[in-house]
Amino acid sequence: SQPCWSEYLTTRIEQNMVVNCTCPISECCAQPTTAFICSIISSEEIIAKYEKALLRGYVECCSNLTWCTNPQGCDQILLKDGLGYGAACSKCSWISCFNCNFPEAHYPASCSHMSHMTCAKCNHGFCWRCLKPWRPTHKDYYNCSAMVSKAAWQEKRFQDYNERCTFHHHAREFAMSLRNRVSSISEMPKIRTLTFVLDACKVLEQARKVLAYSCVYSYYNQDTESMDIVEQQTESLELHTNAL
Repeated sequence: SQPCWSEYLTTRIEQNMVVNCTCPISECCAQPTTAFICSIISSEEIIAKYEKALLRGYVECCSNLTWCTNPQGCDQILLKDGLGYGAACSKCSWISCFNCNFPEAHYPASCSHMSHMTCAKCNHGFCWRCLKPWRPTHKDYYNCSAMVSKAAWQEKRFQDYNERCTFHHHAREFAMSLRNRVSSISEMPKIRTLTFVLDACKVLEQARKVLAYSCVYSYYNQDTESMDIVEQQTESLELHTNAL
């Protein structure tokens, strides 16, 4: 009956299990169509959840599509072939990495650098940015303070690079905050255009991001022959960034 179908489908939608659901009759593999579901369900809220589930399922099935990984939240769908390190989400400007589970593009550090930060003594895996235990869905690395094994902190080299990386991340957040404040000021009447200041803040954000992930890159590649050049370029970038 219609009330039974309505209750069954509503429950499936609420539990996010509607995409592959089948007829509740035993041994029946028939799947309800979208037209059938829309004819049974009268609640607009439930239908909206169903449509979101369909979209989510479609994106997950397409290897060239993914969701924006902005940890602050963004529902934009990205085309993997159309974005790289130099492009950003058209909605929130966040730059995602499509090759690993780290939620942000992390050039010049490689994906292996970002996903294999472990303690040399106990093999505890953790996020370089916030030191929280690493998880594939790790996206809350802006506001957390988890501790890692003390053995990791006994390595002075690790501590030095970690402090530099953390400093640049904080400086980047300051640049973002400054850009937001300048944006609000520039909207006031009789204020001369502050576009050049906003552009400078954007450059600061990008520079601090590169410097932060350069720390990760340098930490893992300290013994390579090319590191002298990399360190020189990093030092030069840091000098000009501080001046800006």
